[in-house]
Amino acid sequence: MHAKPSPDPMISMWTWLAHDVRFYRTRAKMSGTRLGELLGCDRSTISRIESATLKIDDKQAKILDRIFDTGGHFLRLLRYAELGHDPDWFKAFIGYEKTAASIRIYEALVITGLLQIEEYNRALLMAARIVDDVEEALATLVARQAVLDRDPPPNMWVLLNESALRQPVGGAEVMRKQLAHLLEMSEHPHISLRVISTEVGAHVGLDGSFSVLESPASRAAYTSALPQGRLILAAAEIEWYKDRFEQIGSDALSRSSSRQMIKQVLEEFQ
Repeated sequence: MHAKPSPDPMISMWTWLAHDVRFYRTRAKMSGTRLGELLGCDRSTISRIESATLKIDDKQAKILDRIFDTGGHFLRLLRYAELGHDPDWFKAFIGYEKTAASIRIYEALVITGLLQIEEYNRALLMAARIVDDVEEALATLVARQAVLDRDPPPNMWVLLNESALRQPVGGAEVMRKQLAHLLEMSEHPHISLRVISTEVGAHVGLDGSFSVLESPASRAAYTSALPQGRLILAAAEIEWYKDRFEQIGSDALSRSSSRQMIKQVLEEFQ
């Protein structure tokens, strides 16, 4: 059986890093099994690292530099990969979301994707004109939302600006269905949904939406910005967004008051 070719190091910093793990391993005439032993993992994990489907962490980068005597090469590559833009960021984001044990979401402008109904999402996609295949994008969202039915489900904390509730995406009928869905989802014990009232005025979340995803094995954050969002893997930056989430949450209504506001806005769409 022939080994899969290394990923193209010209595509991104992550594929460069994956390419170099294999390059230095084969140059040292070291098997994947042996490298796995040194990194504290199995051969299949090494294969995933070398194919850029699994990312290394600081500890593994330092071990690689020590094994191959590369003078900090892997640690530097990791740093720049964490800071850079990955063209496959959304595919990676979905992977983190699918396995997350906790999800924190702040949405400044619209209802967050995991809580959107199909008609609402379709109206957004049609207006934004940023995807070629709307039906494919809708199917992707439905697949993402399946994480909420996982056993056990992730704990999810959502903060929404009041303006996201009032923006008439798709018209009054769609908004009535969307807000009713929000109320239903807010009753789930693993979902905390809170609203930041417009009466708060200026607050620290007005500069953009973001998410923080955490599991026992991985952590990631995502910040939305046109034309493309950005996946964040640097630990310090993830902590910054977690702190930001807490700051925004300090201005939010309680869960019960948030439900009352959603009911009020729903009635206004009658």
